[in-house]
Amino acid sequence: RSVTGIALKVGCVLGAGIFALTALFPAPIVGLFTPDPQIITAGVEYLSVIKFTYPFYILSTLMMAALRSVETVNISFGTSLMSLVVNVCINYLLIFGHFGFPELGILGASIGTLTARILEFLVVLFYIARVDRRLQLFSENPFRRSKELERDYVRVALPVVGANLLWSMATPIQTAILGRLSSDAIAANSVSTTVFQYLKVITASEASSTSVTMGRIIGSGLTEPRQLRPYVRTLQAIFLLFGFASGGSLLLLRQPLLSLYSLTPGAMELAGQLIPLMALIYVGMAYQMPIATGVIRGSGDTKFSMYLNLISTWLIVMPLSFAAAFWWSLPVFWVVFLLNFDQLFKCIPVAIRVNRYKWVHILTR
Repeated sequence: RSVTGIALKVGCVLGAGIFALTALFPAPIVGLFTPDPQIITAGVEYLSVIKFTYPFYILSTLMMAALRSVETVNISFGTSLMSLVVNVCINYLLIFGHFGFPELGILGASIGTLTARILEFLVVLFYIARVDRRLQLFSENPFRRSKELERDYVRVALPVVGANLLWSMATPIQTAILGRLSSDAIAANSVSTTVFQYLKVITASEASSTSVTMGRIIGSGLTEPRQLRPYVRTLQAIFLLFGFASGGSLLLLRQPLLSLYSLTPGAMELAGQLIPLMALIYVGMAYQMPIATGVIRGSGDTKFSMYLNLISTWLIVMPLSFAAAFWWSLPVFWVVFLLNFDQLFKCIPVAIRVNRYKWVHILTR
């Protein structure tokens, strides 16, 4: 409860900070992604509403993470499903103006997301306050100061935040690189990564559940790290099998997926080239992400992912991608490959690290 309280206090500060930045500097922030004036104007309009979602999203995500840590997972699924349905329905009504609702376009999309995020927050808050019997967050004051736990939290959290921050900072820069190539590149990349993002969510969920599982096993009285060997080998096999199956499915469904979109001939041809590439990239990601952030980080080694992201993303991927796009003028296919190929070569250090069993750190006192 105290650790959750610490996280919520930090989340409130971060949510307020992100809201302030997007409220004060909307045009410069959108301008980081594209120089197109029309896209910037549309982005600022979208941001005028979507900025209110950030505090709600941060707090609800933290509360659901706290529930997952005590193996209460159904509420996360139910809330996400409700949020998706509400968002899609409002988008249908307000983007296109169906059933007498005003046709608001991109503003309607932002209203749908904001409504879904507020409902998500309220449902999770109600569940924690009235239904939950495991975490019992409000059975005592969760915001009571504990210097000892705060030091523990900072020691464990800083590498995790650092790793995720390095990754999250790279994502908009990667988008900005593509955004300065051509409109066909933006459209083709958007289409090719749509299903990839759904698969990525599944992989991230695997990592999250693996983290909880590994923490429970280690915290239940593990005496020898190599006792984890059967679990680790099984998980590696599962992740690889799922990666190959999902990547293969993405490859086989390439044409049906492309038929759902209305693209220029150039964008359609490029998207047809990028989908097989994303299928290959996904196989690597399906293995290394849940191992690095689920097994290794979930077992207390929080620094490995930070160093891995720092070296792979910022010292290798970003410089090569920038050079490929603006100095070497390589085709879009190779730029996209360089932007994502860290998902493949990170498999090597992850496989070496996980099979040496030096990542088990006992965090409890």
